[in-house]
Amino acid sequence: MTETTDDDRARDATRRLEQAVRAAETALIEFEIAVETFRIEVENFSRLHEQRLGPLYARLEELDARVAEAVAARTGDPADVARAAEARAAIAPMPRVSELFHGWLDSEGHSPEGYAMLTGQAVQPPPRVRPGEEARAVYRELVRTCHPDLAADPAERDRRDAFLVRVNQAYAHGDAEALRALAEEWERTGGHPPEPPDELTRGEELAARLEWLARRKELLADAAAALEGSAIGSMLRMAGEDPDAMLTEIALGLRERIAAREAELAALLGGGGAAPGPR
Repeated sequence: MTETTDDDRARDATRRLEQAVRAAETALIEFEIAVETFRIEVENFSRLHEQRLGPLYARLEELDARVAEAVAARTGDPADVARAAEARAAIAPMPRVSELFHGWLDSEGHSPEGYAMLTGQAVQPPPRVRPGEEARAVYRELVRTCHPDLAADPAERDRRDAFLVRVNQAYAHGDAEALRALAEEWERTGGHPPEPPDELTRGEELAARLEWLARRKELLADAAAALEGSAIGSMLRMAGEDPDAMLTEIALGLRERIAAREAELAALLGGGGAAPGPR
C-alpha cells in the first residue's frame, strides 16, 4: 500500500484550491456579466425614457399650469391663484449641480454624452432598451474570454479593462457587428497573461486569489442592489421581457392625458383651444 506523503497531501490541497479558484472565477464573471448587462439596460432605458417621454411630460406640465392659470383668471380665488403659481413654478426647476453632471462623468471616464460635449460629435441614442439576441450572445462569450479577472498580472488586467470598455460600449448600442469585430480582434491579440512573480507559494497565492474574488463579489452585489433599487431599475424590472413596449404604453397614456388637458383648457378659454403639443 502506497503511503501518502506530506508532498502528496500538499499537492492534493493545491489542486483543490485551484479547482475552487476556477469555479469562483467562473461564477464571478457570470455574475459580473449579469450586473453589467442590467446596468447597460438601465442606462438605455433611462435615455430612451427621457428621449421619448420627456417632451410629453413637459407638455403635460405646461398644460397643467395653463389650466390652473385659466381657472385662477376665471375665479380670482386666492387659493386658485396660489395653485396656479405653484403649478407654474413646478415647471423645469433649476437643476442641482449633481443633476447637471449626472450621467456625464463616471468611474470609467466620460459617458457618450460627455464625450460628445467635449468633441462636438453627435451621440446616437440606443435604438432599444435591450440589445438584440445576437449582440447578447456575442457579448457574453467575448466577456467570458477577455475578462480582467482572468488575469493575475496588473498590466494584463489594465489591458483587458481598456478592451472591455470598448466591448461594453458596443453592447450598449446593440452593435452586433462591432462586437464580432472585437471578438476577432481579441483572437488576434490574444489573452495570455504572464505568470505572476513568484513571491508567494502556490497555495498562498491561490488563497489570496480566493479572498480577492470574495471581496469582488461583495462589491458587485452592492452595485446590483443599487441598480435594482433605483427608480429606473425598478421600472425596468416591472417591464419584464419587453421594456420597449412599456415605454410605448406609457407614451400612449401620456398622450391621452394631454388630449384631455387640451380639451379642458379649450373649454376654460371659451373654445379658443390650446396650441398642439408633441404627439
